Amino acid sequence: MAESAADFIPENPTMPRLRKAAAGCRGCDLYERGTQTVFGEGADGALLMLVGEQPGDQEDLQGRPFVGPAGKLLDRALADAGIDRSGTYVTNAVKHFKWVPRGKRRIHSKPSSYEIRACAPWLGAEIAAVSPTLVVCLGATAAQALLGTGFRVTKSRGQVLKAEGGYPVLATLHPSAILRGPSDARERAYRDLVADLRHARETAEAGGVGEAARRGPAGGAG
Repeated sequence: MAESAADFIPENPTMPRLRKAAAGCRGCDLYERGTQTVFGEGADGALLMLVGEQPGDQEDLQGRPFVGPAGKLLDRALADAGIDRSGTYVTNAVKHFKWVPRGKRRIHSKPSSYEIRACAPWLGAEIAAVSPTLVVCLGATAAQALLGTGFRVTKSRGQVLKAEGGYPVLATLHPSAILRGPSDARERAYRDLVADLRHARETAEAGGVGEAARRGPAGGAG
């Protein structure tokens, strides 16, 4: 087995070539459990790139990112934030579904730091190919993949920061975390997600800099 996805990145990595190459990725052992590689999808040259943790059960079966319950919540939040999903690029830090059996169900299992690092070349190649104005990390795994393991969404949610590659990144809540959270906290968490997404849209429309990028956390308004 290869040590990471770097061994599978094609020469002249255009998006069609990346997607085709990713289908045969053996950069870590997750391909043995997943039904298929779930690569990113969306608009060429999108202002916003949305990055989640990994595909879930429905994404694994359909081969598309964010099409399950978390995807439906994300679609609603994007609409409430004034963002057309078709104009964004949506992907995950890890491209295969990691799961454990529970009866007849397949339950999400958090990817390890090794698996995240092994898959990082795909995410880096996607960012380079799309060249978004702003990358939005949905949840801690995506944020730590780009901003370091010390990053905490609870402390820096909604702030526009610089990734190691020099591009701006904003981290917010993952829709699945809202769905799994206490019922009495979901409405507030959803408002926070919408506020962060609206802030991301304004920042991207401003070119990733300027007043929208400087004002920091979006707060709880929604």
